[in-house]
Amino acid sequence: MLEIGQRAPDFTLPDDRGGSFKLSAHRGKPVVVEFYCEDGTEGCEIENREFSALAPAFRELGVEVVGISPQDVDSHKKFAAKNKFAHPLLADTELKANKAYDVWQQKKLWGREYMGTIRVTYLVDAKGKIAGVFHGRRIKGHAQAVLDAAKAHLADAR
Repeated sequence: MLEIGQRAPDFTLPDDRGGSFKLSAHRGKPVVVEFYCEDGTEGCEIENREFSALAPAFRELGVEVVGISPQDVDSHKKFAAKNKFAHPLLADTELKANKAYDVWQQKKLWGREYMGTIRVTYLVDAKGKIAGVFHGRRIKGHAQAVLDAAKAHLADAR
């Protein structure tokens, strides 16, 4: 798992809006990088709806928010259209960002072990370093906790 103070690995991934997102192109402002498990699952829907609902507050702070999962762009387009997400969803089908951020790990569900994305959100500061690591153990309220941390980080940076 990446730790606070480490350089955030750069990535370029296609998004659900027909473009691509390159982390280093956003230097100069903080970025929330939300790793979620899978399009269409209840927990991921709730988490992304909360980030979307708070998008205006993140924008007001000058913080960009992106969601990343291993599904392809078409899956993201359907998921985003169904839920009207305000933030882009990035397709990491080759798991480059998942592995660089150490969120592609062994999971266990109903006694079955498999590899998958664990729910973790990183706050990357304006200089490209990890400023916060948030494990999504509690889905409801996760986005608000990240927003509160972003506010505190920006206040400390002043």
